[in-house]
Amino acid sequence: MEGNKGILLESGTNELEIVEFSIGNNKFGINVIKVKEIINPINVTHIPHSHPNVEGIIELRGEVLPLVDVAAALGFPRSQDPKQDKFIVSEFNKQKVVFHVHTVTQIHRISWDQIEKPSDMYKGSDSQVIGVIKLHGEMILLLDFEKIVVDINPESGINVQQLKKLGVRERSTKRLVVAEDSSLLRKLLSDTLAEAGFHQVEFFENGRDALLYLEDLAQSNRDISESVQIVITDIEMPQMDGHHLTKRIKGHPKLSKLPVIIFSSLITDDLRHKGQMVGADGQVSKPEIAELVLLIDKYIL
Repeated sequence: MEGNKGILLESGTNELEIVEFSIGNNKFGINVIKVKEIINPINVTHIPHSHPNVEGIIELRGEVLPLVDVAAALGFPRSQDPKQDKFIVSEFNKQKVVFHVHTVTQIHRISWDQIEKPSDMYKGSDSQVIGVIKLHGEMILLLDFEKIVVDINPESGINVQQLKKLGVRERSTKRLVVAEDSSLLRKLLSDTLAEAGFHQVEFFENGRDALLYLEDLAQSNRDISESVQIVITDIEMPQMDGHHLTKRIKGHPKLSKLPVIIFSSLITDDLRHKGQMVGADGQVSKPEIAELVLLIDKYIL
């Protein structure tokens, strides 16, 4: 995987590459930019009384990393042929985690608009599936690896307590637009932004819906800054990702001056340039909500 970094997609194209892997007979996907490398299984040190989804820890080039059994996290049976298994070494949310899967098959390049949002009818409130990809007559499920990690360690998620140190704030006149596909994170962001004094927030499930809303506002004769003061967007979203949303906003004659902050688990030193290329005014890694709020203040106060 390290050798593939140079051929990764240009920012803002609304495309992504996914690594396809399997658990049993089911096919799943992980965004390539979360993947550092894929290795064969190595010695695992088991930790007493650890979370049932954590197999233990491994040592990789001097680093001690947690190993998560994806089959256990999804409620599937363990591997029947461990010799064929793979370890996916990933990095997001400023942390490295290794995921134990059964096989790794290939990399697919697709557009975000090919990814369907899973229906509430079948996904359930605790589902780790964030998208469904229909490819070559089969379905690949895009997994929410952030949720898998937060289910194991809730402290790694967004925490309203981080905002207590900012004290009492009054921001009720400020209007925000937030694009975030996770219903859980939309609720957490709603609560935390309200705690920070922001009560006028419009939430959208993906970049496409957020852009349509902003374009409708831009068609009016009003100054856009009177209706919206800032846009906050995730990167990974079905239909339209946050990089493409940012690029479209910055290329729009009436929206271009609107500040855009990317708030994503994919903000790392290696990937920050992608947001810069599409014109993002700021980038904050999840779950640093206090840092996000301070950056919002910088651009709209």
